[in-house]
Amino acid sequence: MPPLPFAFVEADACRAALDRADHLRTDPAAMAQLWPQARVILLDDTGLALADEQRRLCAPTGAELSEGPGGTGAAVFLGLDDDGRGWFALDAALTAFDAPQRSDLRGAATHWPHFEASVFAQARAVQHWRSRHRHCGVCGGVLTFTRGGWLGTCTQCSAEHYPRTDPAVIVAVSDGERLLLGRQSTWPARRYSTIAGFVEPGESLEHTVAREVFEETGVRVKSCRYMASQPWPFPSSLMLGFVADAHPDEPRIGDELEDARWFTRDEVRAAQAREADPDSDDGVGLLVSPRLSIARWLIDQWTASVSTSSP
Repeated sequence: MPPLPFAFVEADACRAALDRADHLRTDPAAMAQLWPQARVILLDDTGLALADEQRRLCAPTGAELSEGPGGTGAAVFLGLDDDGRGWFALDAALTAFDAPQRSDLRGAATHWPHFEASVFAQARAVQHWRSRHRHCGVCGGVLTFTRGGWLGTCTQCSAEHYPRTDPAVIVAVSDGERLLLGRQSTWPARRYSTIAGFVEPGESLEHTVAREVFEETGVRVKSCRYMASQPWPFPSSLMLGFVADAHPDEPRIGDELEDARWFTRDEVRAAQAREADPDSDDGVGLLVSPRLSIARWLIDQWTASVSTSSP
């Protein structure tokens, strides 16, 4: 099974796309030395990445853009690749460089190589944080960015601000034979997915799983187990994937979902087949999450586990 977009799972769980080289963030001379040969991912003010005619990543070298990464964290240092080459992110509006196309993050996750999609996800998350944290939350002063673009310091009170990530759980809930899936009203017709929700202050991940599943569906979770995680920079979440055992309660609908129901393994397998061969879709039956998300990975893991345990 392929790895999750923006993340590595199973055998590659501890290996990131880039070595983030935190020690270099406080060394402007080292970053300036990396700049000429570095690759620079350029993002427009809506978060789209510059791309070529085929919508592939267009990442010029630093030397093609300017003499250096610029002061006050203009270019964000993302890290080093396996060849020791630096990678930076920069607002496209700060350069004269242009490209014929733009790519959004969902499209990149589906069509780009895993490495490039992961770098884009990192760049987009930092860009989003910086664009919404221009002023200090303590006194309202203007922030300046240092440490390779990863630290905002208030020019009035000197308070320090770092990028934030919002943890959320996403869970494949089963009663042993069926899978619990829900749908939101804005989704395409027939599409259902796993249950998800944000972690609240003072709450463990396990408590979040039980609370979110019960609030959204009325189903009581008995136990849960962590599986894998996926950065989800839409705009700044980290999805923490679980599988859960639950009572076979009849689902009821809360405020967030349009519908929730149990699906048999045969119904889920049929949905997987429809996704693999869209021409076979007769317009009837379940549709599951696309492959770019951890939701689909959890669904596939559940299907594989019940297939293994079946006689």
